Amino acid sequence: MRTKSMKVLVLACIALTMAGCGTVTTALRDDAVTVRSLKANKTYCQSVPRIYSGVTYNLCILNGPPNSRGDVTVNNVPWTLIDIPLSGITDTLLLPYTIYRQSADGSIEL
Repeated sequence: MRTKSMKVLVLACIALTMAGCGTVTTALRDDAVTVRSLKANKTYCQSVPRIYSGVTYNLCILNGPPNSRGDVTVNNVPWTLIDIPLSGITDTLLLPYTIYRQSADGSIEL
């Protein structure tokens, strides 16, 4: 019984982490990956704060011109709009870490 609940907990954590793609890109990967991704999407953002960076990253993607290679959609809703609340949850869980990183390193500058 205990191992089953542990498996469910691990799978839930993995699903939540994978769901917040904006958060994974900004908080768990190198800054250069975030900069490259935002520049590839031709966003108008100049910087991304580390606190709630996943939500900000998704809003920056939405702020850019329409994607010429076609946006991934689910029932005609862009994936980025679906990812915003999921990134918000993951960003909240990572808040102690991102507050530290914001004070130590500042925002991610493009």
